[in-house]
Amino acid sequence: MGDNGLDKKDQELEEFGQVLLDEGRDKRRIQLLTIIGEVEGHENASGNCKTTKYDHVLPKLAQIEDDVTIDGLLVLLNTSGGDVDAGLAIAEMIASLSVPSVSLVLGGSHSIGVPLAVAADYSFIVPTGTMMVHPVRMSGMVIGTSRTYEYFDMIQDRILSFVESHADIAYDQLKGLMHNTRMLTKDLGTVLVGEQAVKEGLINEVGGIRQAVKKLHEMIDERTGRPQ
Repeated sequence: MGDNGLDKKDQELEEFGQVLLDEGRDKRRIQLLTIIGEVEGHENASGNCKTTKYDHVLPKLAQIEDDVTIDGLLVLLNTSGGDVDAGLAIAEMIASLSVPSVSLVLGGSHSIGVPLAVAADYSFIVPTGTMMVHPVRMSGMVIGTSRTYEYFDMIQDRILSFVESHADIAYDQLKGLMHNTRMLTKDLGTVLVGEQAVKEGLINEVGGIRQAVKKLHEMIDERTGRPQ
């Protein structure tokens, strides 16, 4: 690969947290996508925040689907949450990809990070990784009418329904975690650490990058019929 190719890889990694992993022994082409900091929606987040911009991620996911040379997708997550519509848009795109996908929760995958983590075909969380499940919060100046609460219930239902359909957890079980009053002193919700997220059915397995990459290779081999 020439210098221009290396420069392009370095630029994509630095600007978008994206890089193509294609130099392994088996020459599988795996797209790496990182979702870090705050998931940014239509409005720009504070300049001091690390963000994942959905207008960068969505075109990349479309490109992955259209590129017949891409064998799989590896998603690394360390996010505090963010814009619900943007997060669900990314999650729906990941879930609808035809190539195998694996996610790995590192520091945390909170709030809208939960559906992002479970959107992949198979999910991992490191032993110290955390997932925070809580109700949709109001921010800014909101007029508290009955229609406002109905709207927030609708948003919450979208999140619950997506997670239920992509993880091994029932709707009511997840809703119970979301409205737990016993854990967070000033808020509703539940924080799950490592193995707890697996026991609740949100995540498939505890593991790190080695396990995540190995699993993705196995899924690629199964899809292509290559002997393992």
